[in-house]
Amino acid sequence: MLTSLFDFDLPPERIALRPASPRDAARLMVVRPGETPEMQDRIVRDLPELLRAGDALVVNDTKVIPARLSGRRIGRGEEPKIEATLHKRLDASRWLAFVKPAKRLQQGDVVRFGEEGRVCFLGQLDANVEHKGEAGEVTLSFAFQGAVLDQAIAERGEMPLPPYIAGKRKADERDATDYQTMFADEEGSVAAPTAALHFTPGLVARLQDRGIALHRVTLHVGAGTFLPVKAEDTASHRMHAEWGEIDEATAAALNDVRARGGRIVPVGTTALRLLESAADQACRVQAFRGDTDIFITPGYRFRATDLLMTNFHLPRSTLFMLVSAFSGLETMQRAYAHAIAEGYRFYSYGDACLLHPQR
Repeated sequence: MLTSLFDFDLPPERIALRPASPRDAARLMVVRPGETPEMQDRIVRDLPELLRAGDALVVNDTKVIPARLSGRRIGRGEEPKIEATLHKRLDASRWLAFVKPAKRLQQGDVVRFGEEGRVCFLGQLDANVEHKGEAGEVTLSFAFQGAVLDQAIAERGEMPLPPYIAGKRKADERDATDYQTMFADEEGSVAAPTAALHFTPGLVARLQDRGIALHRVTLHVGAGTFLPVKAEDTASHRMHAEWGEIDEATAAALNDVRARGGRIVPVGTTALRLLESAADQACRVQAFRGDTDIFITPGYRFRATDLLMTNFHLPRSTLFMLVSAFSGLETMQRAYAHAIAEGYRFYSYGDACLLHPQR
């Protein structure tokens, strides 16, 4: 499909720079496809009324690490500033990263991140450019590994706010908590599963009181989620792989939900992509552990998703393509036009929608 089909104009003032407070006070647009799509304006704390007893929410329990590092190239003439955003861990000491300016680095260079180590035994945090790929992606091999490397990154890194927020303000102390969901437990993401940012303990308790279950899966979100689709045709776009896991108990519980007539409701596109990666041809969720680079566009047959709660996404993004596959491109074009006209707040810190599938 032509990428231009997924374009739309968004006024800059619709981009949220801070989350709603309290979190479940964010607006929630309910979208029901049809000949005349129905849009209903609610708020997130209405969610228990919008679901049914026996339904199951699926949240991503990944935790965002402070993956944005600032440093300089050393050992080769001048020492230009380098910014790196880690996006996928390869092993105990190596990460894939997007760097700027990529033209100032070549294979074999050393980048020194941060100031002197705040913990004396760590010394400097140096990384060797082991490989240089396309679009500013490099493989960084750090001088430390395992827990020591994690500590060094935590000391020097900043929360990796999306470009559309970071371009307007710097990350601050508030983002250390604002950009984590209440479910954050498994460290490894460089972007938050933002639909889950709207949840509070009180909302979860009300959902459970209504008989709506909540299950956890893990997908470590990479910075590739922010990359626009530059290809003219979606068939030419390459997705970055992300690591995820669904354990056997969770897979069995979700299949039981369906068997009892309940609906599976992923909270966010990350949970959905993992569920769809794990579902078999019979629409049963299997245990899963590994990488997924699933790319969902219109025409895809959903196997493990009955409703979807998600935020509002970037034009020409793989995520807007995904929601268009789920509810229909024309429906989502109308829904986004409604959201813009009604003052909904967009992107990571913005409002949410509850999408029903197209027939």
